Amino acid sequence: MIERSLVSLLEICRQESEPEAWRMIGGTLADISEALTVFRPSRQVRKVAVFGSARTTADQPTYQLAAQLAEAAVKAGFEVITGAGGGIMEAANAGAGCEASIGLNVDLPFEQHPNPIVSSCEGRLLHFRYFFTRKLFFLRESDAVVVLPGGFGTLDELFESLTLVQTGRTPPVPLVLLAPEQDPFWSSWQVEVQRQMTHRGLISPEDRSLVHLANNARSAMAYISRFYRVFHAAELRSDRVELQLNVAIPSPDLERLNREFDDLVDQGVIAAAETCDEEGLLRPCLRFRFNKRRMGRLYQLLEALNSLELPACAALEQPGQRTCGLP
Repeated sequence: MIERSLVSLLEICRQESEPEAWRMIGGTLADISEALTVFRPSRQVRKVAVFGSARTTADQPTYQLAAQLAEAAVKAGFEVITGAGGGIMEAANAGAGCEASIGLNVDLPFEQHPNPIVSSCEGRLLHFRYFFTRKLFFLRESDAVVVLPGGFGTLDELFESLTLVQTGRTPPVPLVLLAPEQDPFWSSWQVEVQRQMTHRGLISPEDRSLVHLANNARSAMAYISRFYRVFHAAELRSDRVELQLNVAIPSPDLERLNREFDDLVDQGVIAAAETCDEEGLLRPCLRFRFNKRRMGRLYQLLEALNSLELPACAALEQPGQRTCGLP
């Protein structure tokens, strides 16, 4: 993979001499290098990305809700990633504290100045040159996404997350739309946007399972923690998926899942196996061939997995740790 990357760079060297092109290439590589350096020490800790408006003031309910969500996330074993700005981002960083926060700032002509929370801890603030590299690391490093009310930028992050999950370009993660009780921001969005898309056949009815609505920090984090109760991680390939699990699925439960989700499988059955995770730990897994257009249905399978009554292990009690099984 390193050789292929160097070959690609050499090929660009042979063909491209425009200074503007090399400013883009150099800036992109610098963004990636700096981000990998910042995230490397905490790769073993699950993270929640929190999106929301930079214009939200401290006296608004959504500001307090963002702080409560981040505080609950840290208690559950997660770190918190934000865009490093003010408003919702500052509230989430304040709730998490600087040592459990990572801020992904982006150079803008207005509004986006890093908040004092992420600025106060060394190695917790990144300055991206480009939006696309910033978005790449938001989704690459996040194990959950929580979106609070916001403007164009917030909705852009939401739709980017939905697009990458729906198309299978990023593995399944919990996507939570969070707003205070009685605030219709997301409930009306879900009704008007998703209903119209479903009615016109632009999305599948099951795609509505990709998002979860919550009106308080406790229920939002309960959903996120439950998402990783049995399910650990997913590896998506061109025509099949491998679901890494925290515990093995008993044969009777596997037979029932095969009956209930037969429509999700393109060929063969959902088969139990074992695999090595990102830490080299041997884990039980499920493998099957499926159409990536059925991502909403895959989320329904994950919900069914997490609903199984299985004996507890460390990962079930503490979903924030990737290293379940270490002595």
